[in-house]
Amino acid sequence: MFWSKPKNYIPNPKNKDGTRKRVFVGVSGGVDSSVSLALLRDAGFDVTGVFIKVYHPDFLGCDWRDERLDALAVCQKLDVPFLDLDLEKEYKQDVFDYMINTYKKGETPNPDVFCNKYVKFGGFLDFAIKNGADFVASGHYAQNIFNKSNGLFEMHKGNDANKDQTYFLYTMPQEKLAKVLFPIGAYPKDKVRKLAEKYDLFTAEKKDSQGLCFVGKVKMKDFLQEFIDENPGDVLNEDGDIIGSHDGAIFYTKGERHGFEIFPEAKTPDTPRLYVIDRDQDNNTITVGPKELLEESNKKHSHEIKITETNWISDEPKEELKYEGRVRYRGNLIPCMIRFSHVGRSCGQRKYIATFDTPHNAVAKGQSLVLYKDNQCIGGGIIV
Repeated sequence: MFWSKPKNYIPNPKNKDGTRKRVFVGVSGGVDSSVSLALLRDAGFDVTGVFIKVYHPDFLGCDWRDERLDALAVCQKLDVPFLDLDLEKEYKQDVFDYMINTYKKGETPNPDVFCNKYVKFGGFLDFAIKNGADFVASGHYAQNIFNKSNGLFEMHKGNDANKDQTYFLYTMPQEKLAKVLFPIGAYPKDKVRKLAEKYDLFTAEKKDSQGLCFVGKVKMKDFLQEFIDENPGDVLNEDGDIIGSHDGAIFYTKGERHGFEIFPEAKTPDTPRLYVIDRDQDNNTITVGPKELLEESNKKHSHEIKITETNWISDEPKEELKYEGRVRYRGNLIPCMIRFSHVGRSCGQRKYIATFDTPHNAVAKGQSLVLYKDNQCIGGGIIV
């Protein structure tokens, strides 16, 4: 048996009557979920592997069938039951449609956050509990720790800083966290692969999946053009002069340097590479400039970031305490303080303002700001 007992929350696998507690493990066909399944099996739980089928557009190829076969093969290797769970409808509504609608508003969505909230720890968790499971488990790099002093569950960073996924899990409320296990959260990635080798799992050498299944290898702009009509507009320089054209401001993000056209008469042999430094969706224009202007524009971001639709995992942040904030996955953690804002309270959405010691660069509306205190993920919200 290769199980160890880190501080990561792993309950007693036995009930008082001696029966085993049931855990439904989300298996994707990758190394992380397969090792999670093996660890929980060896710890003494009654485990079942569950492959979750999600939505993807017909015009894109997706290897979900191959992933399902890999997940099934892992379950057969470990001699545990295997189930299929179809959550296409939930994924389409709560992740896919949300993503497209957010882009249409000129904001930048965070579909991985919504996938965890509504699919993996929404529909999947509901399915598991209804079918007699005591817990669900996933291959996320995060740690669920029970604080005996206050009786609350806390979410802490995964042991592998390069793989920590708490940024995508900040929406987890207490009642769900009490039913969720992260078996590999206390292990670095290389240890997980070594465990897969010891279990003789073929996933030990399998590459990590990248990005969203329904996007695949298609560029995001090409993908969005399947759902959002082109709307040609003007490319401006920093002085506001028209120097080119584009397919629609909605398709561009700050820092891009491809996909727009600069008129021949606006170029010289000395023209540097041009980057999107701003976009005006109302007027359907994008402004471009050299890298120096992009960097200067990034530095002008406010030290304050407003968030709404917040979730605080174990306790609301305190105004007098110092935290660290992250505005993108693997982004820098920057010291900040947070306070409650009464703006927007009348519409039922509490808003908070995070004030940073140094400004965050390229902050995008629609993304998430997630707060940390040391290794603990406090929670976060959507940037407005």
